[in-house]
Amino acid sequence: MPDKTKIIFIGDISGVLGRQGVRQIIPEFKKKYSPDIFVGNIENLAHNKGVTLKTLAEVAEAGIEMFTGGNHIWKKYDIPTLAKETDYQISCPINDYRTPQKYRYQTREINGTKLIVINLAGRTFISFEDEPLSNPFLEIDKLLEELPKNANIIIDMHAESTSDKRAMGFYLDGRVSAVFGTHTHVPTADAQILAHGTGYITDVGMTGAHDSVLGIKKEIIIEKFVSEGKIIHDLPRTGQIEINALLLEIDNKTHKTTHIELLRKIIN
Repeated sequence: MPDKTKIIFIGDISGVLGRQGVRQIIPEFKKKYSPDIFVGNIENLAHNKGVTLKTLAEVAEAGIEMFTGGNHIWKKYDIPTLAKETDYQISCPINDYRTPQKYRYQTREINGTKLIVINLAGRTFISFEDEPLSNPFLEIDKLLEELPKNANIIIDMHAESTSDKRAMGFYLDGRVSAVFGTHTHVPTADAQILAHGTGYITDVGMTGAHDSVLGIKKEIIIEKFVSEGKIIHDLPRTGQIEINALLLEIDNKTHKTTHIELLRKIIN
């Protein structure tokens, strides 16, 4: 059995340019890093927000095998429809009451070791529809009691506040293999291995339009700040693509991270 599992997580894939970026970068990453699996955040996969079966199929064909969500994951499809019509391994926030059992977490056997992918959502400065989110710290405590101890567990902490993500990293240090942040679309410079072996980064960043504000047409966001109006999530369809991804190497015996690295590239 190989002594480690190598994972590349692709941050917030946003719109058509994000999907195009995935198709272009995966062959390069495969050749350079030889990962065992690609995982990606897909809450903004389709134009505007959310996912469709077509866009899911597109990135799955490109090579992403497991997926995480966030507060926009249900924008295009109601939950029962998506859960019924696809068997993709999607992990949605376990502290969102809308998440069905099917999407609470995902497990895959890699190199003789279980890889478990979990999605959490922060509650500071972020809006979810209808009922409020439950406490992600308490929810992950309950879920970890159910899971096998001899597994590589990685967590996408989807949150607006850096403190939500940072606190979760320290809270789970030594109990999971890695905690990485998504949602803000801006990569942070703090990739590290915490004191008890958990890999951590506050935000992986997005994969989408480089000449944009968080993946959205920059003119729209500038006008929003000038006029104090609402944001329209209209994404560029052409231009340079920003790739942000996380490389993780996890020891299959200790289940601790041995290497963590932010991968960032701008492609035409």
